[in-house]
Amino acid sequence: MINRTVLVGRLTNDPELKYTGSGVAVATFTVAVNRQFTNSQGEREADFIRCQMWRKAAENFCNFTHKGSLVGIDGRIQTRSYENQQGQRVYVTEVVAENFSLLESKNSNQNNQSEQFGQNRPQNNGQNYQNQQNGQSAPSSNPNDQFNSMPDIKDDDLPF
Repeated sequence: MINRTVLVGRLTNDPELKYTGSGVAVATFTVAVNRQFTNSQGEREADFIRCQMWRKAAENFCNFTHKGSLVGIDGRIQTRSYENQQGQRVYVTEVVAENFSLLESKNSNQNNQSEQFGQNRPQNNGQNYQNQQNGQSAPSSNPNDQFNSMPDIKDDDLPF
């Protein structure tokens, strides 16, 4: 069975970082994803998808993103339910993000942010972050380090 979700969209607000009672970081955020088609008025609609991210990836995500950031999210769909104060059962469907990518260049992102929000926060261009629970850690500060350890591939080795 497969439960895999990939989203590309913009954050509707700054991600919210909280910690559980045992000190585990959890970030919650909403990604606006444009639909591939237009409605009857010729306008493109969007879906607003609730997401959460855990542990070190959540902290990194909150440090490097803000409202309006263009992000790629890789994760799984999760459903849960709870009883509200009126005793009604409430069902929630959200994406549990395991990895993320920043999809705007550092300069573009800072320019947009400065113009729209009048502040500067650190950005990390083109970096992919993976959840530490998968046994993988955030990349080094040099984005080219991931390519330095790749094997030498010759044209004759490629199948096409």
